[in-house]
Amino acid sequence: MSSKSGGWPVISIAGIAAAVVYLIFAFVAFLKYPGAYGPLTNWLSDLGNPLANPSGALFYRLGCILSGAALVLFYLKLGIWNTGSKKTRVLLTIAQYTGVFSAVCLIVTGIFPLGTSTEIHSLWSMMLYISLGFFLTFSATALMKNPAFKKGFGYYSFVTAAVNFMFGAILHEIFWAEWISVGLFIAYVLMITYNSVALARYS
Repeated sequence: MSSKSGGWPVISIAGIAAAVVYLIFAFVAFLKYPGAYGPLTNWLSDLGNPLANPSGALFYRLGCILSGAALVLFYLKLGIWNTGSKKTRVLLTIAQYTGVFSAVCLIVTGIFPLGTSTEIHSLWSMMLYISLGFFLTFSATALMKNPAFKKGFGYYSFVTAAVNFMFGAILHEIFWAEWISVGLFIAYVLMITYNSVALARYS
């Protein structure tokens, strides 16, 4: 089955959908947040806390769930880059598995929010960032072996992976570290989205 849809590969459509859905729903939740809110005093997940944001929490949580679903498709379709040596294919397959797991973690954090299910949310949130670190590391290692993948995107991914590992394992009590981790990851998804369009056009 072709990975293309209307000239664009499915991975690119899924990547854009994941980023846009998350950002729009998070922005709506932010507009409904009743008090001061920012990267120095709040987690992103505070937007989904029904106790802190009673009229906007549902939007953020729904955004996480829908974005996570789109990311599952994004990770599965990463297989269009699955060329080259057996070692490269294995690395990319591991990246896909860890990516899908991270998407499941994101969905679970949307189902179990801060405030009403803090312990569950915190556990899955920690696993989310650690698994993203593995996805970023394995995907960059595999993709950089493909001459069609821009090397700068791969180097960027290693930096993003380090940030996610540090936040998930060490800096998980620092508010702004989470914002940086999420922002860097969204940018990487869009980089793969862009590069995959070029791959589809010239393959």
